[in-house]
Amino acid sequence: MFKTEVCEILQIDYPILLAGMAGGPTTPELVAAVSNAGGLGTLGGAYLKPPALREAIQKIRQLTDKPFSVNLFSTDMNESSEGYLKVQEILNEFRRELGIPHSTEKPVVTDLFDEQFQVLLDEEVPIISTAFGLLPSVKMKAAKEAGMKVISMATTVEEGLMAQQQGVDIVVAQGSDAGGHRGTFDVDKYPNGANIGTFSLIPQMKHNLKIPVIAAGGVMNGQGLAASLLLGASGVQMGTRFLTSIESGAHPAYQKALLNSTEDQIVLTKSFSGRPAKGIQNKFIHDFEDSGTKPLPFPSQNSLTGDIRRAAATKENPDYMSLWAGQGIRLLKDGLSAKEIIEEILGEAVAAIKELST
Repeated sequence: MFKTEVCEILQIDYPILLAGMAGGPTTPELVAAVSNAGGLGTLGGAYLKPPALREAIQKIRQLTDKPFSVNLFSTDMNESSEGYLKVQEILNEFRRELGIPHSTEKPVVTDLFDEQFQVLLDEEVPIISTAFGLLPSVKMKAAKEAGMKVISMATTVEEGLMAQQQGVDIVVAQGSDAGGHRGTFDVDKYPNGANIGTFSLIPQMKHNLKIPVIAAGGVMNGQGLAASLLLGASGVQMGTRFLTSIESGAHPAYQKALLNSTEDQIVLTKSFSGRPAKGIQNKFIHDFEDSGTKPLPFPSQNSLTGDIRRAAATKENPDYMSLWAGQGIRLLKDGLSAKEIIEEILGEAVAAIKELST
């Protein structure tokens, strides 16, 4: 029933993709579990150093012989330190709360993209997905020559058309309901990211693009899958739903916060990384924004806040962790494996379509 064009392109059984959530949630175990269950597992590789990225890919291959994807950030990784001392002044208040050393250091930014991309080529990763922009033309050519399928996230029809023109195989239409970073290409043009609702974006993408469109943002169950398909999507990408799975690498305190939060607590913020992202409101976001201090651009702000986020994780303190989450958060469940989640979604989708047809 759910065999779509995306299934044929990616050689998967069901049009359900795991979002490439960087920073640890997408463990090799979770990636492999989603792929083994018939979906497409995606490793969030953007923050991994090349040796760690290679190790993770090899571990995935030990756990599955199914297709999987690796997601990278394709954007300028330029250092920006203007106003960093003012930012550090605010962050030092948080460091004091956490009992870690103060800092007046400038942000340190390392662009690993070229090396990461080479790892994907070396390891013959079958599918690459990008966030924040498209692959540079030289790398797009290399990916195609290597036989890779290319998936790119887009937040507007214009971005989707740019992806199609470049030769991308599948576009993930990221609606404003989605958790984590907005995938908007040009955050100078859209300082808070383009924020078009998922179910407004999907039919417009479908109407204007010739390549398959994947729905992302707020899709948490089978009803969401069915609705996405009815609106013209060829599948769904889900991140938040898998954060509380058995195989998830999300910190236990993060998972607890997810399970105890509601949709009205999800906010859009630049406080952690300098790039607009959606997550659960906490003390870090509230106090930083209340200070009136402007965060540095991404990735410099992300560099400055790294020690705080790591310390918060060590101390199991969600007040200072980046708790990325989408707006369908009330529909989360605890204690299910990725396989059980996918089976549940498929069952719900079948029931929803049957109910609609009666």
